[in-house]
Amino acid sequence: MEQTEVGAAGYQPAVPARHACVYTSCYCEENVWKLCEYIRSYDQYPLEEFFAVFISNERRMIPLWKQQSGRGDEPVIWDYHVVLLHLSSGDQNFIYDLDTVLPFPCPFDIYIEEAFKSDDDLLPEFRRKVRLVRADLYLKTFASDRSHMKDASGHWQKPPPSYPCIETEDAKMNLDDFISMNPKVGWGSVFLLHDFVDLYGRQR
Repeated sequence: MEQTEVGAAGYQPAVPARHACVYTSCYCEENVWKLCEYIRSYDQYPLEEFFAVFISNERRMIPLWKQQSGRGDEPVIWDYHVVLLHLSSGDQNFIYDLDTVLPFPCPFDIYIEEAFKSDDDLLPEFRRKVRLVRADLYLKTFASDRSHMKDASGHWQKPPPSYPCIETEDAKMNLDDFISMNPKVGWGSVFLLHDFVDLYGRQR
């Protein structure tokens, strides 16, 4: 197990080992917020090197491989997923995904190849887009009252985190603005998946 926690030789992870991170299943947006909070408080790396990465599309149907909830080689179809990107000063960037079976952190190119594969092989309705939000901006602006995880009767579909809801002075719930792949909405920048990969993958 220890071997899977080593992203690449010489790279020091920015957060604790996977099992020691704050984690709640099906609340990936909050898990990443907590990773950003840890990085800000620990100050090992500049917070500006980190980005929350929201993955979705207009239909909110995106396949991801190598997820812990997956079965064998079959992808999981999420409405959205959130990971953390570290733009490292080394020759490789890193993805932190608490829901993957891949290493934590995982070298960017390995994560793209194993978890995303290629949009070229997918039907158009499953092709992915990415919203990239700087970690400091994410910590300042993100808010969720977790209402999206309640059914029509008000019951939790999945148990919520034990800590209080994340809110700002301006908002109690703006998760949809982050999931939206409309560049005119919300914070950060929206990319097609292949543009995101071209920007942050290892330069060949």
